[in-house]
Amino acid sequence: MTSLPIMDSGTANIVGFAGMVLIVAAYAYVTAVKQPNPVMLHGTNLVGAALLALSLLVNTNLPSLVLEGVWASVAIWGLVKAIRTQRRNRTEDP
Repeated sequence: MTSLPIMDSGTANIVGFAGMVLIVAAYAYVTAVKQPNPVMLHGTNLVGAALLALSLLVNTNLPSLVLEGVWASVAIWGLVKAIRTQRRNRTEDP
């Protein structure tokens, strides 16, 4: 598998590190806060996974790219659930 010429390797590493920081920050957030905001948690995970996936399109590592795809899918699922819950709670409150 060849890498895509989206950006140079050094820039891809910076983008990947930014994604990694976001994912670790989301994990630290859910660990540190008593009642984490699920939109913030899953949104941060989604952006982190997207940045890491973008990096992995340049510095190809197929297993890690698949992992980021799964990670992003779970984050999207969590976001959808959180947004639905927020909407439901708003309509139930008088």
